[in-house]
Amino acid sequence: MHPDEIEALVGGRHGDAFRVLGPHTVPLDGGLELWVVRAFLPQAASAELVTAAGAQPMERLHPGGLYACECAAAPGAYRIRVTHYDGSVLDQDDPYRFPQLLSEFDLHLYGEGTNYECHHMLGARLVEVEGVRGVRFAVWAPTAECVLVTGDFNGWDERRHPMRLRTGGIWELFVPGLEEGAVYKYFVRSRNMGYTEMKADPCAFFAELPPRTGSIVSDIERYVWRDGAWMERRQRTNWLKEPMSVYEVHLGSWLLNEHGQMLTYRELAAKLVGYVADMGYTHIELLPICEHPFGGSWGYQVTGYFAPTSRHGSPEDFMYFVDCCHQAGIGVLVDWVPAHFPRDAHGLAFFDGTHLYEHDDIRQREHPDWGTRIFNFGRNEVRSFLVSSAIFWLKKYHIDGLRVDAVASMLYLDYSRKEGEWIPNRYGGRENIEAIEFLRIFNEQAHKVPGAITIAEESTSFPAVSHPVYAGGLGFTMKWNMGWMHDMLHYFKLNPVFRKFNHSDITFSMLYAFTENFVLPISHDEVVHMKGSFLGKMPGDEWQRFANARLFMAYMYTHPGKKLLFMGAEIGQYEEWDEKASLRWDLLQFDYHRKLQSLNRELNRFYKSRPALWQVDYNWQGFDWLDLHDVENSTISFLRWDEGRQNFLVVVCNFTPVPRGNYILGVPKHGFYREVFNSDSALFGGSNMGNYGGVHSGPHGSHGHPASITFTLPPLAAVIFELAPPEQGHPLT
Repeated sequence: MHPDEIEALVGGRHGDAFRVLGPHTVPLDGGLELWVVRAFLPQAASAELVTAAGAQPMERLHPGGLYACECAAAPGAYRIRVTHYDGSVLDQDDPYRFPQLLSEFDLHLYGEGTNYECHHMLGARLVEVEGVRGVRFAVWAPTAECVLVTGDFNGWDERRHPMRLRTGGIWELFVPGLEEGAVYKYFVRSRNMGYTEMKADPCAFFAELPPRTGSIVSDIERYVWRDGAWMERRQRTNWLKEPMSVYEVHLGSWLLNEHGQMLTYRELAAKLVGYVADMGYTHIELLPICEHPFGGSWGYQVTGYFAPTSRHGSPEDFMYFVDCCHQAGIGVLVDWVPAHFPRDAHGLAFFDGTHLYEHDDIRQREHPDWGTRIFNFGRNEVRSFLVSSAIFWLKKYHIDGLRVDAVASMLYLDYSRKEGEWIPNRYGGRENIEAIEFLRIFNEQAHKVPGAITIAEESTSFPAVSHPVYAGGLGFTMKWNMGWMHDMLHYFKLNPVFRKFNHSDITFSMLYAFTENFVLPISHDEVVHMKGSFLGKMPGDEWQRFANARLFMAYMYTHPGKKLLFMGAEIGQYEEWDEKASLRWDLLQFDYHRKLQSLNRELNRFYKSRPALWQVDYNWQGFDWLDLHDVENSTISFLRWDEGRQNFLVVVCNFTPVPRGNYILGVPKHGFYREVFNSDSALFGGSNMGNYGGVHSGPHGSHGHPASITFTLPPLAAVIFELAPPEQGHPLT
């Protein structure tokens, strides 16, 4: 070995350690050869080579800890006996005697962007090689001069475990004897400007509890799932034609324990799952649970795209939580964030001394609103990485669907940018062609997982977001209806006196309701940053505020589209959401709050029991206006039909605090119309104004229908009527 090469190895700068470490042949005269074994052992006071022939001392070639030993024959499956400076002795396998482990085929697929489960290849994996158990590390860092594995197992020495460079800039190393629980990082030394950094593993399954940032070797293969019935049923379920009522949750602040600490995944499995089941929701949607360094980001600035956050426990604990949800009949949706990532030094940013995961040009690299980096969706390896993350959650953790955050910011190159701050696409337009292609690939692959769904948070009029890729769409299953949410919140903030001047706020959504497969959200974004709580947006005195909240929820549950409500709205929390504090469960000691919760529970029950409210959410066959023109009274009325248009519900909403007596409305058929829901019921905190079980239709038609009903419309309320079967008649007779 040349002295310079020895110095590079001892100094942790050698880019091809396998060329000099481990067993090698040295040619001799006459066609003979000599074997030499070299090992870098800076922790060793002395070392011996242990082979089948016995032990022989190794020569110290450099005071930094480079040892060598000559052998007349191939050393075979040797070990090295290390005597430490404290006198302790340890026999260990040499990482540099093992062969290449990653297949060229997998490396090729990753490089062309089609390895959609790269977590099987990259990261830290517990494996057995030649009968020896240990951990295989692999990481993508093509511009690195060298990459070394460092951790608690080698005293965080940045020199001891240099990795082997493979095709496409992927580095690998098998560390024999290493077990689950080892904490590690990659020490990356770049060819670019001498950049060095300790990086967390992008494909780690587990991480240290923040603010610590190390990755942890974790076995995620041993959990025994008990949700087989749910998973089998999920394969046959078309959620577009099923009831879907989603409870959006931030796990860290839904409930704190008596010490003010966050609950673990297993505690949440006992408390949250039971609550959601009792309230009647069909799904939980979790704000991002991927590992993230800053709690104040609510999980939207991700560093661990394959690791559930350790704030609530281990990967196995999270599996248990999902399993419990499924056994209780509750689907689990997870917010997933492929749009951007944080600049934290241990994360993906400037990973190998270059802008590897992000764009090189500042006009494409930086997100101006969030201070984050934007993925380079045109890079094959980045697509492999992100799609693999999505598939990982759907398959390994049995997640039922991914809600993709900030899709609008991905679709447009000029998103939140001024003129001159962005680069047009190759056709001169503002659309991000590479991001659009990525989203289509992601959706195609995600929908190959039986029963999985994808949901876009997309706030623009970009066409066909929830249309199939083969039909020219982006391929999402559903899309959040942000326009409906903003119009509704604007309308409900108004004093009822002025609502008639903004009547289109509550009717405009029906002009586009069937252009996409919409979810109607009242999300976490609407109850933070000085926007006020859900209840806080409602005008009037205490009674009117709660009546408005009841009316809002009732209209939401009867409007076409699936439903989503952020935690705390169902109990009428006064304060804005604070990720550092628990929800105000103490409010349930008061009637208004407890009865608002009862209304939400009953809405979920009623919604699921009436196919007319969910079987035909996405075309006009499931909806008819009765009267959308009663502007002076600020009322609307409409029909919801089931799939065969045999059964229907009559929904009437009064958006003022003025009761409407003898209110006449046309209906499709004659008969007795039962009042099956009334948000003004005393059970929900209302004034208990209603129609004594229902009303009979009159002989005269109205609103273009052959029959009509005359009834009392309570103040700030929604009432729902259902035609009773002829044999039932009036329930009070």
